[in-house]
Formats: sequence, C-alpha cells, structure tokens
Amino acid sequence: MQGETGLSVVIARIASIIYLAAAAGALFSRSHYRRLIEDFYRNAALVYLAGFMAVVLGFLMVSSHNLWVKDWRVLITILGWLALIKGVLLISFPGFVQGYSRPFFGERGLMWLPLAAVPLGLLFGYFGFLY
Repeated sequence: MQGETGLSVVIARIASIIYLAAAAGALFSRSHYRRLIEDFYRNAALVYLAGFMAVVLGFLMVSSHNLWVKDWRVLITILGWLALIKGVLLISFPGFVQGYSRPFFGERGLMWLPLAAVPLGLLFGYFGFLY
C-alpha cells in the first residue's frame, strides 16, 4: 500500500467495520439504539462534541483524501465531505439536524438502517480487504 491508494484502503477498512457493526447493532439491539439516539439529542454537550469530532474527522479526510476520480476512492472523498458537513451542521444547527434525523431513528428508520449499512460495509470491506 502506497500513497493515496494506501490511505483509501485504510479508510475503507475502518468504514467497513463501522458500517457492519452499526448494522449488527441496529439489527440485534434496536431498543438500545433507540435509547442511544434519544439520549444523544438530550445532551447538548454530547451533540457539540460529536459535531466537533465530525468536523475534525471530515476535515482530515478531505484534506488528505480529496480525490475526485472515477473509481471507488471517490466514495471515501464523499464520506469525508459528508462528515465535515454533518459536523458543521451539528455545531451550528443542532435542532435542525435532530428534526431532520428523527424519522430515520424511529422504529421504521432503525429497520432500514441495516439495509443501508450492510451494503456499504460490504462495499468498503471489499475495497479495503479484498481488492
């Protein structure tokens, strides 16, 4: 692994593990995830800290991996930009983010989370571990 491709592989591996773990958690511990989300938005300091961490992570990804190429590595770039934008929104407009995300973390939303996270986890896993 060298240069940008090596970094892409490392980020893909991390993303794969996170997406697959989140999918498993939402699938097997739905009530815990529902409580987690409810508690998260009740704690203003935690929302701010999560926004701060997302800005830092997104900025690091964008500044070191801003590749607009026609292959799988563009997914890493998009992931970085989404993290950066989400962090800025969490810090600046936490109420907006909470209102917008509420439908995604209700009973039906948590049912769909694994359906989105498993394919993403497998895709990143393929490029991170097998490609």
